[in-house]
Amino acid sequence: MSNLDIESLNEKFNCGFQHAQEIFEASLQEACLNLSESALENFVIAAGKLCRMGRGEEPVLAFLQEAPQVCQILGEEVIDVIVDFCFVISKTPNAKAIAPFIQSLPAVSRRLEDMDLFKSFLDIINEMMERTSGSVHGFHAIYESPGLIAFLEQMPRLLQDLTLDGIRNWMDYGIKSFHDHPDRQIEFFSLQTPDSLAVLKQERHGTLFTNVESCLDKFTLALWNEQFHYRPYSLKFDELRKPIPYFDQLGIHLPDVMDDSEDYQGFDAYIAIIAHIAAHKIFGEWTFADNFGPFQRVTIEMVEDCRVEYLAMQQYPGLRKIWLSIHPKPDQDACDDEKEACIRHRLAVFSRGVLDPDYQVKDPVLADFVEQFFAMMEKGNTSIKDSVNLGIKLVVKTRKKSDSFPNVFFDKTLVSYRDDNRHMWKFHEEEDEAEDYEDNRPPSEENEEEEQNFGLPHHYNEWDYKRQIYRPDWVTLYESLHPPGDSNVIEGILDKHSSLIKQLKLILDRLKPQNYVRVRYQEEGSELDLDVAIKSLIDYKGGANPDPRINMSHKHDDRDLSVLILLDLSQSLIEKVGNTEQTILSLSQEAVTILSWAIQQLGDGFAIAGFHSDTRHQVRYYHIKGFSESWDDKVKERLAALQAGLSTRMGAAMRHAGHYLEHQSADKKLLLLLTDGEPSDIDMNDPDMLIEDARMAKIELQDKGIYTYCINLDANADDYVDRIFANHYTIVDNIERLPEKMAEVFISLTA
Repeated sequence: MSNLDIESLNEKFNCGFQHAQEIFEASLQEACLNLSESALENFVIAAGKLCRMGRGEEPVLAFLQEAPQVCQILGEEVIDVIVDFCFVISKTPNAKAIAPFIQSLPAVSRRLEDMDLFKSFLDIINEMMERTSGSVHGFHAIYESPGLIAFLEQMPRLLQDLTLDGIRNWMDYGIKSFHDHPDRQIEFFSLQTPDSLAVLKQERHGTLFTNVESCLDKFTLALWNEQFHYRPYSLKFDELRKPIPYFDQLGIHLPDVMDDSEDYQGFDAYIAIIAHIAAHKIFGEWTFADNFGPFQRVTIEMVEDCRVEYLAMQQYPGLRKIWLSIHPKPDQDACDDEKEACIRHRLAVFSRGVLDPDYQVKDPVLADFVEQFFAMMEKGNTSIKDSVNLGIKLVVKTRKKSDSFPNVFFDKTLVSYRDDNRHMWKFHEEEDEAEDYEDNRPPSEENEEEEQNFGLPHHYNEWDYKRQIYRPDWVTLYESLHPPGDSNVIEGILDKHSSLIKQLKLILDRLKPQNYVRVRYQEEGSELDLDVAIKSLIDYKGGANPDPRINMSHKHDDRDLSVLILLDLSQSLIEKVGNTEQTILSLSQEAVTILSWAIQQLGDGFAIAGFHSDTRHQVRYYHIKGFSESWDDKVKERLAALQAGLSTRMGAAMRHAGHYLEHQSADKKLLLLLTDGEPSDIDMNDPDMLIEDARMAKIELQDKGIYTYCINLDANADDYVDRIFANHYTIVDNIERLPEKMAEVFISLTA
């Protein structure tokens, strides 16, 4: 470059800062290597603007040093974009952030490599300024953003771990959590706090799906001559409970990012997921789920996973290596079945034994089932029926009493590349016609006693009304089947309230619909189901076990209602009612018994559940009656055994009850909550926190079309119960009249 050129450009630069003048010529030398003549002139003019902006020499020094390499990556037009945004910052109280902003640009440009993405990055910075700069009475900002400079200084590290969406989510969490705490905001955006690092980890991206999608398309096209439609989902804050891949009619749902591990790369994980799902799509089938308990279903799913993978490996043996690199290798002696529920551990050992020829299964029973699996596959022409039969046998032969323990053994049991198998199951509605129903129920002699629970944790968000955000996966809920008692207790309650039942019967007879539909496949019924009876006779003559469900009954079909009765089983229910010896719990038991009888008379679908809690880590949800169960002795036994204890974390229980109601096919869905007090738990100091969370849970259910109604036994409940349920509640002052009052409320709500 000639001296004349330097002098001309220096005139256009026209900057009086000594340090800027000293590095100006060196910056020009670098800029000449990357910029055209017109862009070089624009670069000098832009630097001069920053010099005369009135914000000191640091912005112009940073621009002279960093802008040339940014232009090389993003293009020469980025110069004007940078300068314009610097002036945007200068018009706010955040002028000190201009230099850190420019210094962050090389790392940003190398990561984004696209002008549109770069503009999205600027939008994030602008949002950060607007949301964190202090103002008076909500008008013009007069205080600088506490965390903006720290945010910009951490940008190189953030871009190594996160996408722009991940950075926005991380930023949003910090702003909402520490908006009114400047010092803590600085610590958060400086990555100095545990929650900052935790959220960063949760948002961290390994292998981005968008980066490998074309490779995955080529993979499926090469192996199966088919291209699948993908629907990526975001993991966001789900570190404790990552969503599981699945497929449906919309496509294959899988994570938008996949982290690398010590044993495999993120891309290999994508290959494993898609290969497994492709095996299901090509070799898999579905069956009805109604006749299987939770232990049976999870075992059948594992056997079916192994079956379709075996068939896929017959075509492409190299898939074994990919799946083995991700499949956990359980320590066979790690689970103590005297103290822990080991069903997940046993199934993981079985699955590894099938997949890995070098993995020797120690347990003789499991080893025998591995051999049975291979014998089944060698016969050829297998189907899901074979998986069902082998899975049922596996449950029967390996069942332990400890399988119902809430302390479930998880270590090295999750096969992360496998989907959630929702495609395997269909549910047979009672009102459906059943001519095309194919019975997949296992032989009766192989059915064990009803499983109580699988003990898997469910995680729910909880509303923080102070910060106006949800705490992600804050509450851990465990569900189980309530242990049984003596059904004669319930029969005694019905006898005790015989006069009330007679009164209710007159009312219910007027409410009953008059149209009838058949309910088939019943062991007891009003008449013989001829088709099923003939099929059972043929099975009997042929030496097979006949189906005993040869009867059918009728039910009314005008009312289309599903009800879930949710009982608060907290410690306060053991208090005595007035001067009597009866407890609130026993009175609640009577009320639910009368109500259940009434709902049964009307033919409405209903379920019963109870809950209590011991901190956010232990919310217990007990199934007493399921929607698919009839009002029989088994249900009465569970209802008779109700016990009270611990606290009342209401919001999580309502959300879990809503989960079951949401999947009912009825037009009207009602959650009827019976409680004797406000939401509370021993780990909460703020009494309003759980009240506001329950209010938000009620709103969430309302958005899903679920009507929530509360019957409260606390005479002083007007304030908090109105906050939670608005006008959807009844306070029962005279607790002795609860059985009568609860039935009246239900009739008034559903008539």
